[in-house]
Amino acid sequence: MKISQLAAGLTGSEIIKIGNEVSEMVRQGAAICNLTIGDFDPALFPIPEGLQAGIIEAYEQHQTNYPPAPGIAELRQAAADFLRQRLGLHYTPAEFLVAGGSRPLIYAAYRAMVDAGDRVIFPVPSWNNNHYCHLTGAVPVAVPTRPDADFMPTAADLAPHLPGATLLALCSPLNPTGTVFTKAALEEICDLVLLENQRRGPDEKPLYILYDQIYWLLTFGETQHFDPVSLRPALRDYVIYIDGLSKCFAATGVRVGYAFGPAVVIDQMKSILGHVGAWAPKAEQVAAAKFLPQAAAVDCYLDGIKAGLQRSLQTLYDGLQALESQGYPVAAIAPAGAIYLTARIDVLGRTTPTGQLLATTKDLTSYLIQAAGLAVVPFSAFGTGATDPWFRLSAGAESVASIEAALPRLRTALDALGPAQ
Repeated sequence: MKISQLAAGLTGSEIIKIGNEVSEMVRQGAAICNLTIGDFDPALFPIPEGLQAGIIEAYEQHQTNYPPAPGIAELRQAAADFLRQRLGLHYTPAEFLVAGGSRPLIYAAYRAMVDAGDRVIFPVPSWNNNHYCHLTGAVPVAVPTRPDADFMPTAADLAPHLPGATLLALCSPLNPTGTVFTKAALEEICDLVLLENQRRGPDEKPLYILYDQIYWLLTFGETQHFDPVSLRPALRDYVIYIDGLSKCFAATGVRVGYAFGPAVVIDQMKSILGHVGAWAPKAEQVAAAKFLPQAAAVDCYLDGIKAGLQRSLQTLYDGLQALESQGYPVAAIAPAGAIYLTARIDVLGRTTPTGQLLATTKDLTSYLIQAAGLAVVPFSAFGTGATDPWFRLSAGAESVASIEAALPRLRTALDALGPAQ
């Protein structure tokens, strides 16, 4: 049977493949610390009580018919107020679009701004931009980043690629690294985009920024979140934000996301998703609209979830630091935001006890699942090379006790490896 070229060219998610392997092993009784999926265990990180109660109440009130395609007015107003109060961003409810999580919003943003053959710039590692390029026929421009910059793109990295490009896709805190833009670094990038748009003629398509800040409320310690328009208000016509409840409120299954930005783009995104039908469920929208204005409840919840996530991430970080101090070829970058830790496990070229050569990070990933009961995602799943020894560790779905139990197993699995070939 023949199918479309687009469908035939799609590749599956490496994260889902690893997750399926882990799920099958768990089903068969294996004890595995699963740090793969960017999700939460509701037993460890339940959604806010007020949000849950609001959802139940909305269903009891029979809020089960179609919502307005752009999202209910009350939620768009609540989101606009929330962003104004907490980030100083001034957007009207008409400049917001609600959808069933951030994925359809990102897809709609690509569709609204990018034509087939347009160039889209994004750093690697990063999440899913290569797939959105494929879905829209865009030319992907994957820009490598460096550990010494916490895998965040710099102005120097991006500058050679901006002329003639249509879209610059950025994310902070970044999936998969859990690292963030500094104020100075983001300002330099913003200035480059402003200069590029000043250079272009009136008939040229501008260079837009797609700014994914779905994790922005999850930062740790003294880390601050920065965004383009707050730093450079002149960028307001060129930045489309991706945001929502999914990550910051452990509400991945609630499916309430929103985008906001210039009306010329948001209105087209509304038209696109109006045909796709990717709206968030009405009851969940009603509940979210009531919850977001409850500042004290929001802050209390955020304090709790951030403390819990930081404990888990710090446990991972401290464990890897301890192994490094003992001479093991591992390292980690201190957690700054989101639910992820970036770790280096540099044992490629060695052999397992069964004689298998660990030639790629996929080989190593499978070995760690089998030998250490530890499931992680290699950065190759996010666009880097197959031998880059870096991994994403997601801390939302495992307890501190599970993480603590996995670290000695990791040491044992590393001890069992033969010398490099």
